[in-house]
Amino acid sequence: MRTSDGLELHVTTYGAEDAPVAVVLAHCWTADEEDWHYQVRDLLARFGHGVRILTWDHRGHGRSERAPEAACTIEHLARDLGEVVDRYAPHGRLVLAGHSIGGMTLMALPEVRPDLVERTAGLLFVATSSGRLGTVTLGLPELGSPLRRTLPYVLAARAKVLTRAERRRSPGIERWVVNRFLFGAPMRLRDAGVVVDQLTACGPATMAGFYRDFQQHERTDGLAAYDDVPTRVLVGEADLLTPPEHARRLAAAIRGARLLVVPGAGHMLTLERDTFVSGHLVELVEGALESPDGTERTERIEPQAASSALR
Repeated sequence: MRTSDGLELHVTTYGAEDAPVAVVLAHCWTADEEDWHYQVRDLLARFGHGVRILTWDHRGHGRSERAPEAACTIEHLARDLGEVVDRYAPHGRLVLAGHSIGGMTLMALPEVRPDLVERTAGLLFVATSSGRLGTVTLGLPELGSPLRRTLPYVLAARAKVLTRAERRRSPGIERWVVNRFLFGAPMRLRDAGVVVDQLTACGPATMAGFYRDFQQHERTDGLAAYDDVPTRVLVGEADLLTPPEHARRLAAAIRGARLLVVPGAGHMLTLERDTFVSGHLVELVEGALESPDGTERTERIEPQAASSALR
């Protein structure tokens, strides 16, 4: 499809357009729709074509068209998400799931597309943050902040001077970033390989533009728009990009949200703990199907209690 500002997006749909619930899956920065491939598998196994599933490559990612750096912002992603839903799931209830910058995209919807918030019957935030990303140290208190500021521009510079094929032949820096900062333990090599390939395929404007924008990302106050929407906030205990304290702040800003901290896991939860993420997504979809008003049927757990219970 083509966005209102003229960019072509690669979109994949499953299920009937008139299904009562549509599941909308927004992926991680520098990734693509394969970020959610395990969850698509599990949703199809559980619901068949009884629900609508939407995945797409964000602007500047995967098979979607490259965007100018100025148009690589979370607000633009939220507008794109709205246009994808308008075209491919114009009716019915929504279960929205976002990983990392995909979660930040959902946080921008109250300001950009409040009509979609009204349709939302389930919300899943995976390894994401509502703000204060400038405080992240990558687990390296002394070197983390300068390294965090430098790495995206190093990767962007490689993307400018080397072709995609050259980077794929020699992805040493990309592999180091993925292995050192994105995954916890255990790490499946096939999953790490997917992420390395996504990173080497990413263009310089995508890396630099979105990095610059999410350093200004602060949307905690607007999260009250999702109060009482059944919400799960998942984070890896060893997540170095969006650490557990960011998830706690996010969960505390939405009335009734549940926080779950996953022992040993890193930032790539949709891949690292695929069945765990799928299980929570399936529960949210079941609740949306059973309860037209979006009321969650299971007992709510306070964020700190949920974190402790999972451990």
